[in-house]
Amino acid sequence: MPFTNAIPDDVEDIQQERSLHHSSIGSALARHRSTADASSLASIDRPPSRDEKLPPAKVYHPMSPAVLALLMPASVFGVLARLGVVALVNYDGRSIFPLAYAQGIGCLIMGTALRLKDPIGGFYGPLYTALTTGFCGSMTTFGGWQLDIFNSWINEGQFHRDWLRDVIDGCTKIFFTLAISLASLSFGVHIGTLIAPYIPVLRPPTPIIRHSITVLSILTYFATYPAYFRMSPSFRHQATAALLFSFPGTLTRYLLSIQLNPRYKLMPVGTFTANSLGTALLAMCHVLQGLPNPVSDNACAVLQGLADGYCGCLTTVSTFAAEVSALTVGKRWFYATLSIAVGQLLMLVILGPSFWAGGVSEQGSCEFV
Repeated sequence: MPFTNAIPDDVEDIQQERSLHHSSIGSALARHRSTADASSLASIDRPPSRDEKLPPAKVYHPMSPAVLALLMPASVFGVLARLGVVALVNYDGRSIFPLAYAQGIGCLIMGTALRLKDPIGGFYGPLYTALTTGFCGSMTTFGGWQLDIFNSWINEGQFHRDWLRDVIDGCTKIFFTLAISLASLSFGVHIGTLIAPYIPVLRPPTPIIRHSITVLSILTYFATYPAYFRMSPSFRHQATAALLFSFPGTLTRYLLSIQLNPRYKLMPVGTFTANSLGTALLAMCHVLQGLPNPVSDNACAVLQGLADGYCGCLTTVSTFAAEVSALTVGKRWFYATLSIAVGQLLMLVILGPSFWAGGVSEQGSCEFV
C-alpha cells in the first residue's frame, strides 16, 4: 500500500477547531477556516480577551461600563449612517434596492474590524465592540431586510406585474443581499489583512482619557433626548426618534449574544433570537402604523423610531454574515435558511393579515411626507 501524507477529515476538522479557538474570527476567515462549533463564534461580539493573548490589564469584561458606554455613540452613529445611506441612494431609476448599500458598507467595515481585532484590542478593547456590535450591527438590519423581502412577495407598491415577478423580486432581495453582505465581509477581511502589518503599536489611553471617553459616550447618547424634543417635529420620524431607541436595541442584541451564543454548538442562538424578535416587533410596528383609526403625529413618529431605531439595531446582518461565513457548509446553510424562513414566517403571521385586510397600505393613519 503506497504511503500518503493525507490528513483524515476528522483530524483536519479538529485542527481547524483548535485554530479557530486560539485565533480571532477575522484571522480564521482570512485563512478560509470554518468551524462546526457555533459557540466559538461568541467572540465576534465580545471585546478582545485573553484568548487573543492580551495581558490582563488590557482585557475588559463584556459587561464593563467602558464597553457598554461606548456602544451608545456607536449605535447612534450606526443608525444615522443607515438612514443617511438609504436616503442618499433612494431615487427614481435606481439599479438596486437602497438597503443593500447599508448592508454592504456595514459588512465591509465589520470584516475589516474582525481582521484587526488584535491591534484594536491592544490599543483599547471597547473600541472593537463599539465598531462591530455597535456601529456595524446598527448600520445593518436583518428586520428591515425581511420587511423588504415580504413587501416584494405581496407587491406592496402595487406595481403592474404578475405573481411570478413578485417571486423573482423577493428572491432577488434574498440572494443579492446575501451575496453583497458575504462578499463585502470577505473584502473587508482582505483589506484588514493588507493594512495590518502597517498599523503601529499604539499606547493604550490613560485612565483619565478612558474615563473621559466613557463620560462623553454617555453624554452623546443622552443628547438625543433634547434633539428629539427641541428640533423640528418633522425630523422625528426621519431620524431623531430612531436615535432615542438605537442604544436599547443594540444593548438587547448584545445581551442576547453574550448570554446565548456561547451555550449552543448548533448555531448562534443569541443572534438568531435577536433577529427573530426584532423582525416580529418590526412587523407589529407596521401593523400599528397601518391602523385605520387616526393617531397623533407624535405616536406615529415614535412607532417609526421603534422600527428604525430599536428594531433596526436589535437585528443585524453584519454579525449574521460573519457567523455564516465562519460555520461549516452544512451548518452555514441550516443557519441562514432557518433565519430567513423564520423571518418571513413572522412577517406572514403578523403583517400579512393586516395587509390583506386593506389596513396597512391603503388606510394607514401614519403617513409621512
